[in-house]
Amino acid sequence: MAAPLHLTDATFRQEVLEAETPVLVDFWAEWCPPCKMIAPIVEEFASEYEGRLKVTKVDTDACPMVAGEYQVMSIPTLMVFRGGQPVGTFVGYQPKAALRAKLDALLLQPAR
Repeated sequence: MAAPLHLTDATFRQEVLEAETPVLVDFWAEWCPPCKMIAPIVEEFASEYEGRLKVTKVDTDACPMVAGEYQVMSIPTLMVFRGGQPVGTFVGYQPKAALRAKLDALLLQPAR
């Protein structure tokens, strides 16, 4: 069973920007209740999308450079990267079905 990969400012470039597959990044913080609500969904996506989507997590308190670079102002923020570029952003808690529909739509889009 796959699990989300926890990233740091130092590993973000290699794991996200240089990734061969699309990447879901969950920007979160330990003190954030909505982040804790969405965490199990993100963990399930790691298994459900294994091989098609790399699922990662960035603690905004521990990795302020990455969060600042992508202008993450509210958490949880989920971003999908493809070819090193953000192609979709979802802010705040959303039910699993809504997130799945948005992810599926992004994954079906042809690469730019």
